[in-house]
Amino acid sequence: MTVTTKAIETVELHIDRNYFQILSIFSGCLISLLSGTLLAWPSPFIVKIIQDETYSITEAEASYFTVIQPLGMCVFSPFFVPVTNSIGRKRTTLIAAIPLMTSLLIKAFAKNVWLLYLSRFLAGAGDAIVFSSLPSYIGEISTPKVRGIWGNVFICSVFFGQFVMNIVGSYFSVQNTSFILLIIPIAFLLTFSFMPESPYFYTMKGKYIEAKESLQRLRRTKDVDNEFEDIKIAVERQMKESGTWKDLVTVKANRKALVALLFLRTSQTFTGIYVFAAYTQFIFEKAGGNFSAQTSAILYTGLTFLMYSISSSFSDKLGRRVAFITSMFLASIVVFAEATYFLIDIKYKSVDLSDLQWFPLAGMLTFVIVSSFGVGIIPTLMYSELFSASVKAQGISAATVAFSLISILVNNIFYYFNAATGLYGPFFLFGCSNVLSTAIAYFLIPETKGKTLEEIQQMLKK
Repeated sequence: MTVTTKAIETVELHIDRNYFQILSIFSGCLISLLSGTLLAWPSPFIVKIIQDETYSITEAEASYFTVIQPLGMCVFSPFFVPVTNSIGRKRTTLIAAIPLMTSLLIKAFAKNVWLLYLSRFLAGAGDAIVFSSLPSYIGEISTPKVRGIWGNVFICSVFFGQFVMNIVGSYFSVQNTSFILLIIPIAFLLTFSFMPESPYFYTMKGKYIEAKESLQRLRRTKDVDNEFEDIKIAVERQMKESGTWKDLVTVKANRKALVALLFLRTSQTFTGIYVFAAYTQFIFEKAGGNFSAQTSAILYTGLTFLMYSISSSFSDKLGRRVAFITSMFLASIVVFAEATYFLIDIKYKSVDLSDLQWFPLAGMLTFVIVSSFGVGIIPTLMYSELFSASVKAQGISAATVAFSLISILVNNIFYYFNAATGLYGPFFLFGCSNVLSTAIAYFLIPETKGKTLEEIQQMLKK
C-alpha cells in the first residue's frame, strides 16, 4: 500500500467517523459564506455604481461602502453577548439571516446612497451575529482533530463568498445579484435549523440530557459518557469564575487570551487582507495590467478560496504559532515588492515597466499563497479556542468590536493614502506592519494545536 493510498484511507476514515460534525460546520458556514459575499460587495459595485448615472454617486461617497459594514458590526456586537449565552449558539446564528437577507433586499431596489448605506449597516449587524456565535458553535461541537482540520471552513467560506461576489457581480446588475444571492440564506435556514445545539451550551444551562443527546448526534455513537463528564467538569469549573467584563482584564488566563486575539485580529487586518477583499476590482483598476480588473479580481478571489481550503490541514501540522509567523514574514516581502512596483510606476515615469505589467496580479496572487496557511486563517480559528466558557461571549464580542474599529481605520487609511500617494502608500504601510507583527507574534500567540478547550485554559493560566 502506497503512502498516498494510506493518506486517502485515513482521511476517508476520519470523515466517516466525524461526518455529522463536519456536516454541522458546513451547514452553519453557509451564513458566513453570505457574509463573505456582502463583505466583497464593494469590489464589483463601487466601480459599477460610480459609472452608472442612475445612481448619481461619487467615488468619495462610494468609498464609505467599505467602512459602514464594519461600523454596523461594531455597534451590534456587544448586544449579542447576552443573546449567545441566553438562547444558544445555534439559535443566535440563525438570527443572522434576518439582517443579511434584509440587506440584500434593500440593495435590490435602492438607488439612493443613504439606502445603500443602510443596507451596508445591516450587513454589518449580520456580521456581528455571525462572528459572535458561529466560531463558538464550531469550537464547541467539534473534537480537537475535527476542529484542527475543519475549523477553518468558517474563514474559507468567507473567502468563497468573496469569490462568488466577484463572479456574479461582474456579470449581473446590483438587483439581479441580490436576488441570486438570496439562495444562500434560504439554504442555510433549511439545513442549519436541524443541526444540534452546542453540548457546551446545554451543559452551561444544566440541561445534561440535551447535552448528551447533542453529543450522541455529533459523535454518531451512544457511548459519550466519558466525553460528557469531561465537558461537564470543565464547564462547571469555568462557570464558577464570575464571568464579568472586568474578568477579561483581571483574570490572567482571560487577559492572555484577549491580548492574543486582539493582536491576531489587528495584525491580520493591517496585512491588507480585508482591504483587498473590499477593494479588489478597484485596486486592479488602478494598478492596470494585462488582464481586466474583473478577470483579475476573479482570479484573486478564486485562488484565495482554493489556497485557504488546501492550507487548512497544512497549518494544523505546522502549529498555530509557527504557521502565523512564517506566513506573516513571507507576506511582508510580497507586499513590499508590490509597493516598490507601484512607487516606480507612479514616481519614476522614465522607467519602462511595460514588460512587467503582469507583476501587480502576480504579486497579489503570491500574497494569497503565503497568507493562506497562517495569517489569513489562524485568527478566526483561534476565536473559538482561547476563552473560558464563563467569558467566551464577552471575549469574542470585545475582539469583534476591536476588529470592526480597526477595519474602519484601515479601509479609510487605504482610500485616503491611495488618494494622496497612489497605491504605493498603503502597501508600504501594510509591509511595515507585517514586519512588526512578525517580531511580536512569538511572544503573544499561544500554541493550541491538538489541545482540548480545557487544556488550552490550563495552559493560559501558567
